[in-house]
Amino acid sequence: MSKKEVQDGLDRQDLTPELGQNLRPELRELRERLERGDDSGRPEAVARRHRKGYRTARENLRDLIDADSFSEYGALAVAAQRRRRDYLELQSETAADGVITGLARINGEYFDDAAARAAVLVYDYSVLAGTQGFFHHAKIDRLLSIAKRQQLPVVMYTEGGGGRPGDTDVTTQIAGLNVPTFATWSALNTGKPRIAVNNGYCFAGNAALFGAADLRIATQSSCIGMAGPAMIEGGGLGVFRPDEIGPASVQYRNGVIDVLVEDETAATAMARRLLWYFQGSTGAGEVRDQTVLREALPEDRRWSYPVREVLETIFDGGSVTELGRVYGRSVITALARIDGRAVGVLASDCQQLGGAVDSEAADKATRFLSLCDRCGLPVVSLVDTPGFMVGPDSEAQGAVHRMAALFERAASLSVPLLAVFLRKAYGLGAMALVGGSFAVPDYAISWPTGEFGGMGLEGAVRLGFRKELDALPEGAERQALFDRLVAEHYEKGKALEAAAHLEIDAVIDPAETRAHLIHALS
Repeated sequence: MSKKEVQDGLDRQDLTPELGQNLRPELRELRERLERGDDSGRPEAVARRHRKGYRTARENLRDLIDADSFSEYGALAVAAQRRRRDYLELQSETAADGVITGLARINGEYFDDAAARAAVLVYDYSVLAGTQGFFHHAKIDRLLSIAKRQQLPVVMYTEGGGGRPGDTDVTTQIAGLNVPTFATWSALNTGKPRIAVNNGYCFAGNAALFGAADLRIATQSSCIGMAGPAMIEGGGLGVFRPDEIGPASVQYRNGVIDVLVEDETAATAMARRLLWYFQGSTGAGEVRDQTVLREALPEDRRWSYPVREVLETIFDGGSVTELGRVYGRSVITALARIDGRAVGVLASDCQQLGGAVDSEAADKATRFLSLCDRCGLPVVSLVDTPGFMVGPDSEAQGAVHRMAALFERAASLSVPLLAVFLRKAYGLGAMALVGGSFAVPDYAISWPTGEFGGMGLEGAVRLGFRKELDALPEGAERQALFDRLVAEHYEKGKALEAAAHLEIDAVIDPAETRAHLIHALS
């Protein structure tokens, strides 16, 4: 019998008629009060959630944390509406003032108690649509202060409708814009991640909290927007249904959502998994056959290949979790483990834009590097890029400042950075992916297929030898000259020559990549 089952049995025994006379009235009052705010005391609210196919806030909480590990803060709070509503009604209808807060253990099966500790905040949509009231903010502020003091990660479920105008008991505020919640959350830096989880509607203040998180998980049924229907209509911007505002399909494509999952069960499992990377090292994971890496790249350098298979081979089996897969697709950002140690991974995807770094990919990589730096994860960057995406369309997207931001972020990393050049490493784009310069990584290695230059070989030949090429008529003779010049440039810029000129540290057998990375990290 579990500890919880024993305690439940004792609770029931205490309330039996035989022992009830021995239960002090203040203890009975406490139990009744807590029950009114629990799922067991709110059957209609629970039923409404279940009819929608959703879970209650407390069901999500129980699924997230280790059993019997939750210390709740502010469970007895109610909405600041005593002037307009019956107090007994408030205790059940506005239980915990719409947000459950406390400390718990998560992933205790992998880590000791200290590493497993986390702060948890779960918005309760069944209470006033998860809106943010006076005591609601006070509870969040209190927990975030404790998370900061104890250097804890935070997991926050954000479903809700934003600010609440009906808290009539508050007489010392005008607009309430001096609440510290948003500033505290945005500035919180504990060396651990802020993870946001959303299901259903998430508007206004709730969306601001979701968007400021380090890692953002959402379900397919999520709608996330900086204003809900009422505010949009009030601003004269039209009438919209809630499900027309920031649907998950849109927010995943534009990078607002890092991981999109089916439902709350999957979202909670993903929250545990993402937190797992930041709680410490584990035992060495499954090691796959490394010799397949020798044939991972096609012999024809113009052909693409699935780089995700390379990642799955180098890193511990089953440990790679990709973030923002459909946004900035030419650069993969992922969390992984290698020999049990967690790392952040950047990887060029040559099947998207040939691996060229466009503005969206630069944005995604910049944000990801900030996460790794803040939380102390070493970064492994696997490069196969012709450089930054260029041209009028790229410039119209603000390429200059967005790509420069990647340089700035990468160059200021304080965590170890390891570079693995798989094939193409050209121009500023390649430099930005490895800290702004090939001299920045703690170890810069290349596969024998690596090729280096200030710009792509074909472009360099067309630009540098235009006069010679134009002197020949179009046809076989001009093509032969072009092919010869490209081959000469390749010979000069291939990995062996780059290493011989000390522009990189080593050229390695691809099958030894994992071993080299483990040695460098240790």
